[in-house]
Amino acid sequence: MKFRVGFGYDVHRLEEGLEFWLGGILIPHTKGNVAHSDGDCLIHAICDALLGAANLRDIGFHFPDTSEDYNGTDSKVFLAKTLEIILKKGYKISNIDSTICLQKPKIKDFIPLMISTLAKVLNIPEDDISIKATTTEKLGFVGTEEGIACYAVASLFKE
Repeated sequence: MKFRVGFGYDVHRLEEGLEFWLGGILIPHTKGNVAHSDGDCLIHAICDALLGAANLRDIGFHFPDTSEDYNGTDSKVFLAKTLEIILKKGYKISNIDSTICLQKPKIKDFIPLMISTLAKVLNIPEDDISIKATTTEKLGFVGTEEGIACYAVASLFKE
């Protein structure tokens, strides 16, 4: 069996009055993601990790923000299409580990729903997805609540 590991990273600016999508769910907050799509930073990082593990470039290559086709798109669509792409190459997901860096809002209560939502889209057990959250102790653009950063690692295998 062949194993591969990929790393993903994404950031988005946050602004007042926009919807805040994270991990495939809408989270109540006064600020939301500035983006061409819905700006789901966690899903974007996971897509990059999955694509990287399969050596298939990145989310911007497959779903460019210069294309009107993706304007306002639900990022779960990107995740589902990313899954199709890696399955076509013969890979299956072993597990995903991710970290959300966000000062506010506190999201620990939303993590179980995020895991459930992502597991359904990826058709994998919830136990194969880990989501952690941290602040940056009020340092940097995350700490000043100007943005969000997400990191993800994905492990794939081919039988």
